Amino acid sequence: MTKIYEIKARKVFHTTRIPEADWGINYYRGCTHGCIYCYLKFLCKWRRQKEKWGEFVDVKINAPELVTEESKNKEGTVILCTSGDAYQPIDKKYQLTRKILKNLNSELRLLVLTKSDPILRDADLFRKFRKCELGLTITTLDRDVKRVFEPFSPNPHKRLKALKKLKKKGFHTYVFVGPIFPYLTDLDEIFREVSPFVDHLSFEDLNLKPCKKEVSEAIRTNFPELEEKYKNLSRKFW
Repeated sequence: MTKIYEIKARKVFHTTRIPEADWGINYYRGCTHGCIYCYLKFLCKWRRQKEKWGEFVDVKINAPELVTEESKNKEGTVILCTSGDAYQPIDKKYQLTRKILKNLNSELRLLVLTKSDPILRDADLFRKFRKCELGLTITTLDRDVKRVFEPFSPNPHKRLKALKKLKKKGFHTYVFVGPIFPYLTDLDEIFREVSPFVDHLSFEDLNLKPCKKEVSEAIRTNFPELEEKYKNLSRKFW
């Protein structure tokens, strides 16, 4: 069962290394999707509590008020939310994403990247921004592969339907294909499915550094025919 901690933050804006953005806004720390490859596991090191990644979410309940003040003098591009999925299930209760969008400086360029189809809920608020790009992550369209690597994330076909609807509403849409799992991510299939309703795609290779143990075990258990190939990948690149 996921543990939810309501906390008050001192700030929510931070600079980010994400190439497309100048700022990130973090208001959920933690995520319930359970993606075994998630690079954010390192955030557990700075928590007093001992839950594993995927077992907790810290909810910064004062984030909307902080955004009002912090965004006034900001310029450039801001992305939601780099410490957990902005539209993960807990957002249905707290609706911090919607509250933040209401308070955020509309002159900022907005980027959203999520695995969650509830992004559609906030289509009315996306229109207030001078420029925004709305993206969904698609690691695979194969439900069996998805079940292994991101067991609690929304169905990828629901994500595609959300993207189609956003595109019909006139928004700039994109797909982030990442991480790419060698021999498992069918790039041709993804291209065929998404090309009619996305403006661009971006990609990321699998980085085993934060998740080598988890991915290796998942491959050994579920795709034993690929075990040796993944061992070779690990030796060659990491």
